[in-house]
Amino acid sequence: MRNILITGGAGFIGSHVVRLFVNNYSEYNIVNLDALTYAGNLENLKDIEALSNYTFIKGDICDYNFIKEVFAKYSIDAVIHLAAESHVDRSIKNPFAFAQTNIMGTLNLLEAAKNSWNNDFENKLFYHISTDEVYGSLGDKGLFTENTPYDPHSPYSASKASSDHFVRAFYDTYGLPIVISNCSNNYGSYQFPEKLIPLFINNICNNKPLPVYGKGENIRDWLFVNDHARAIDVIFHKGKLGETYNIGGFNEWKNIDLIKVLIKTVDKILGREEGASEKLISYVKDRAGHDYRYAIDSTKLKEELGWEPSLQFEEGIEKTVKWYLDNNAWVDNVTSGDYQKYYKEMYE
Repeated sequence: MRNILITGGAGFIGSHVVRLFVNNYSEYNIVNLDALTYAGNLENLKDIEALSNYTFIKGDICDYNFIKEVFAKYSIDAVIHLAAESHVDRSIKNPFAFAQTNIMGTLNLLEAAKNSWNNDFENKLFYHISTDEVYGSLGDKGLFTENTPYDPHSPYSASKASSDHFVRAFYDTYGLPIVISNCSNNYGSYQFPEKLIPLFINNICNNKPLPVYGKGENIRDWLFVNDHARAIDVIFHKGKLGETYNIGGFNEWKNIDLIKVLIKTVDKILGREEGASEKLISYVKDRAGHDYRYAIDSTKLKEELGWEPSLQFEEGIEKTVKWYLDNNAWVDNVTSGDYQKYYKEMYE
């Protein structure tokens, strides 16, 4: 029996991780801690909310005394830490919120784990999920490896880089058992529609403009969210303490090419003429500090732990588009804010 605290478990990636652990490990007690800010949505987990090995707690990782109580009440012996402010544009407008949640929130969890476990670290683990953006920007060649120096360029990536350093510092200073993973851009179901893929699917469906930064030449590596959850599962159970593992999809796309794939896929499913929605593309002023290219080398994860992506990008995109088109009520609730009523009805 393990008592695992998953932070940010009502969010996009977090809900997929929570579902995987609850369904696959009946002997684990999964405690989902989420502040239910704008991107946290308990409707993402309706299918598992009644299971006996699942508990939801609403709370803020920035409240240290509250976090201490959670560790004590639920005898937490492992943490999978996903809770974070994660949208670059928001970080440019309000860097303080990102420093508070991503740095101080992580530090609160580390300190609570250290004090709760009280140097009895056997069968304990603090697993910190981070991003490839901490590595900065690549040119046309090369890949991010686990040894790439940190070079963050946005308030978001700077806050995540700092949290990574704190996690490693607790391993080196206190012997806290930790692992870290840095992943590329995720896509899939239940993603809040401020991010590129769900935003553009929604806009294409509703014939709204598709705002493209600069000329759309920026390149990202895309990872299907279910594959990311599988990787987290493998690293949690098999990862070597103190190590970092990069998780990538081996799927590099220029933003403009990705958008054209989305247009083609949505138009096809909706029965529109191929490429009909390309007229919606609207080029806008480039984002400040916009990194040119991210690309992850997942060789270490594949060779040491046996993980690799399960889907080619086009297959994953078609699955994703179909999910959003089949779940209009979810999209409408999220974009209108009505999803926040669900918590009040269920828990207040």
